[in-house]
Amino acid sequence: MQLLALFVALLISLVGLTGIVSPETLASLGRHALTPVGLYVIAAVRIGIGIILLLVAPVSRAPRTLRVFGIIAIIAGLATPFVGVETSRRVMDWWLAQGFVCVRLLAGIALVLAGFLAYAVAPRRRA
Repeated sequence: MQLLALFVALLISLVGLTGIVSPETLASLGRHALTPVGLYVIAAVRIGIGIILLLVAPVSRAPRTLRVFGIIAIIAGLATPFVGVETSRRVMDWWLAQGFVCVRLLAGIALVLAGFLAYAVAPRRRA
């Protein structure tokens, strides 16, 4: 399960790096995902990530934090289909209207989160 959580951290870091290096690419990918099927896929991915975090939390370096992140991810996944495509598009348009500095800032936060997740689930070194 730890390996799966490290894979999740890698995916989050790739999204973060993409947002920092090429925010236009991240925005384009986001716009293509804003379809009814895309929202269901996003919801399933969020729920899956949440379940992985909950399962790996007991053996991690930060069990409480990972449990909280896991619960937040599951709630976000369950809420995603109810938000709808139109509202999601308005949120994305507002987000992109703030400029690519905002996109890069949020991508940087994703990168930091991925780094924390990788640290929390990485095997501990033996002395």
